[in-house]
Formats: sequence, structure tokens, C-alpha cells
Amino acid sequence: MTDESVTDRPDEVLAAQLVERARAEGVDLVGPEGLLAEVTKRVLETGLEVEMSEHLGYDKHAMEGRDGGNSRNGTRSKTVSTDVGPVQLDVPRDRDALTTSP
Repeated sequence: MTDESVTDRPDEVLAAQLVERARAEGVDLVGPEGLLAEVTKRVLETGLEVEMSEHLGYDKHAMEGRDGGNSRNGTRSKTVSTDVGPVQLDVPRDRDALTTSP
């Protein structure tokens, strides 16, 4: 075992900050509107945006994506089943509909 305190680990610090903020704002930790559902939503949507950037070859709002053929085309709503319950995601779309998101 190392001398490193659990609270010194970046992931543990972030988790503690999120829980503290949720409690201060009166947000439940679990449930449809809870902290875990919101964190899950944000992580999944961030991953989908990264995949879209890799697929298209440019980041969201980048100038090189303008008038360059296939490009972002908004989002569509989709509910996915997760370990914390159903989570509604905004899934990015591309004009040519070539991505295979959930």
C-alpha cells in the first residue's frame, strides 16, 4: 500500500467535489435526476463528441469543418440503459449519417 492519501488522487478529489456540490444544491446522488445519472450522461456525450471529431477529422466549431463536405448536423435524443438507470443522451449526427453511435 502506498502513502498516497485517497483524497490526493485526482479522481477521488473530483468525486468528493461532485458529491459536495450535489449536497449543497440538494441533488440526490442516485435516481433519474441524480448526480450519477448526470455524470454518466456527460461522460457518454463527451465520448460521442470525441468520436464524431475523430470521424470527421476536426473538432466542433473548427473553421476547417465549414463547407468541407460531411459535417456535424446537430444531435438527436436517445435514451440508453446504463447501470445507473436510463439516461437520455444528445447524440451528435453527421450530414452523411456515417457514424454508428448508440
